[in-house]
Amino acid sequence: MAEVVSLEEHFAIVADTERSGSPRRVLKHGDTFGVFDLHGDVICLQDGDLGLYHAGTRFLSRFELLLGRRRPLLLSSTISEDNTILAVDLTNPDVLRDGHVLLPRGSVHLFRARILWNGHCLERIRMTNHSRHPIQTPLALHFEADFSDVFEVRGTRRERRGHRNGDRSASDHTILRYEGLDGVERRTVIHWNREPSRSEEGTAVFSITLAPEETTEIEIAIACEVGERAADVRFADALERSRQDASTHDICKCRVVSSNDSLNRWFSRSAADLHMMLTDTPDGVYPYAGIPWFSTPFGRDGIITALETLWAAPDIARGVLQFLAATQATARADAQDAEPGKILHEMRQGEMAALGEIPFGKYYGSADSTPLFVALAAAYFERTADREFIDTLWPHILAALDWMDSSGDRDRDGFIEYERRSQTGLIQQGWKDSYDSVFHADGALADPPIALCEIQGYAYQAWHGAAKLARARGHLKEHREWRARARHLRSRFDDAFWCDDISTFALALDGRKRPCRVRTSNPGHCLFSGIAKAGRARKLAHAVMDDRMFAGWGIRTVAAGEPRYNPMSYHNGSIWPHDNALVAFGLARYGFTDRAARIMSAMLDLSQSVDSNRLPELICGFHRRGGESPTLYPVACAPQAWAAGAAYMLLAACLGLEIDAAARQVWFRRAMLPDRVDWIRLTNVSVLDAKVDLLLTRHAHDVGIEVLRREGEVEILTVK
Repeated sequence: MAEVVSLEEHFAIVADTERSGSPRRVLKHGDTFGVFDLHGDVICLQDGDLGLYHAGTRFLSRFELLLGRRRPLLLSSTISEDNTILAVDLTNPDVLRDGHVLLPRGSVHLFRARILWNGHCLERIRMTNHSRHPIQTPLALHFEADFSDVFEVRGTRRERRGHRNGDRSASDHTILRYEGLDGVERRTVIHWNREPSRSEEGTAVFSITLAPEETTEIEIAIACEVGERAADVRFADALERSRQDASTHDICKCRVVSSNDSLNRWFSRSAADLHMMLTDTPDGVYPYAGIPWFSTPFGRDGIITALETLWAAPDIARGVLQFLAATQATARADAQDAEPGKILHEMRQGEMAALGEIPFGKYYGSADSTPLFVALAAAYFERTADREFIDTLWPHILAALDWMDSSGDRDRDGFIEYERRSQTGLIQQGWKDSYDSVFHADGALADPPIALCEIQGYAYQAWHGAAKLARARGHLKEHREWRARARHLRSRFDDAFWCDDISTFALALDGRKRPCRVRTSNPGHCLFSGIAKAGRARKLAHAVMDDRMFAGWGIRTVAAGEPRYNPMSYHNGSIWPHDNALVAFGLARYGFTDRAARIMSAMLDLSQSVDSNRLPELICGFHRRGGESPTLYPVACAPQAWAAGAAYMLLAACLGLEIDAAARQVWFRRAMLPDRVDWIRLTNVSVLDAKVDLLLTRHAHDVGIEVLRREGEVEILTVK
């Protein structure tokens, strides 16, 4: 009898033909983001993901500009380099009368400039008549708000919804209203600076008359209101403040410039995306995970983004640690998979989160974010020597270690396992959190509780790092105990997880301690954490780079030929930039910088093949074919914080770059440059109060390092 396919995920992301179409234009500020088509429109399509979103809800599901009754022709559509402004150039199509061209295409220029600021979407529309004759035309705006929770947009069906209250209109504005089941009224307030000639439900029409070479402007302000009324904001004021914010709050002061223009564009876009995803919260600045589905705090994503960018922007790590300490669980709550000391998985706003229809209002269903939190704290201290901040974190670090030693290790075997307590929570609680991502060599899914290999590596990293922190704080007893704990875990891990027949660590141990003997990218994270012994690392370095794993565009999550391998799947054969960055950094840790450089070269090629040089969350894992572009994954987030951060970790891996702040040292170990890059200049590398500019140049057999500028005491050291 054939197996019945049962998809158990409650909150999977649904892909359909509408979502896999043309490129999108994305803006974000704070808890507001917009996903627009190339025209700058939000087209009303069933199950489409376009829209203006705020605090977990879509506040505009349609926003379309028509010239007369027709859509203007697209000339260009760009996002500014700092991700602040969406600029769209449009023109008229041919206007015919009795079969003759009355107004040729290209006679009227429409320019749309749009920004987001503090819960507002602000737009300036400029219209110019370049014909030799006066023109008169209606300019129509069509708008609608479905007030869908982001989980509804991504495919979740609800039995009940709130109701639309009566909309309200005046000469200068329209208010769209929705009363949620949570008792909160959400409103989309649309203001315009000139009175429409005609206004009706969902439409405002402006009658425009222009002499030759005459220009006119219309400004539109859209406020997303939750409960309280939002303050009025003007386009010019918001533009000035957003530019000031971009220049004065740039958290990544280090700059990367090279001989390769493609690499320069990639790093420029990555830096801008990181800046856009960073969000001020009451508990510190935090990199939201990705747009559209994950524009909210995620523990694992934030930590990995912080680790990726630590050498260049340590303040990101400080914000992440501060936020996660403030949201650390203090009590057991099964509905949220929460236990004392556990670090957040994700936190959501919106109606469904408020009602408990999804468990993610404040959800703790990840087994890796807690050891990663401790590992990040230790790495941050090594990078900054910020003892005062570590002292404030110390109670949270102790609570996290206590969770690892108690609730995290349910059967007391020394490994961290997971099994959800919430019936609507995540089945898999590692970074590959699709329900079918952990399986045996025959394809059978692993039964919980599950101990993933990379999580044991993160635990080793946490105990080892905590021991260093304890020594720095003068706690010598804890230093000795935790260092011994790390050594013991490393030995136990090698015995239980190594699979000599496939030359890699098992993906996981299932509930009966049976190893999942499949080849995946997960063991590459064991190189990153340092839990792999040197002999195992050599075999792993070969395994992750053979043709079954390395697809030309990067390392696959699951090797080709494994039973659940599917290059079009989310986690079972796809290619993720952040995953590749962690593996590359792990390879460099064990001296394989040549392989790290090969991975970075593949990611550089990928950046040239995607829109705006922006690495997406993931791509399909098909093998690279000569002269062809990569196959994109239809519902991948872009931008995605840890995909943007991958560029920085990949570069650090190639250069063998390490910074020891306490010793005031910058190390380059077996540095390599990626293919087609002759030199790289690093500007404003900070070590405590010192700054240094460095030029790294390709030589025949190694990389030369020249100090271009040095302010303060800092030593540059190399290992060939």
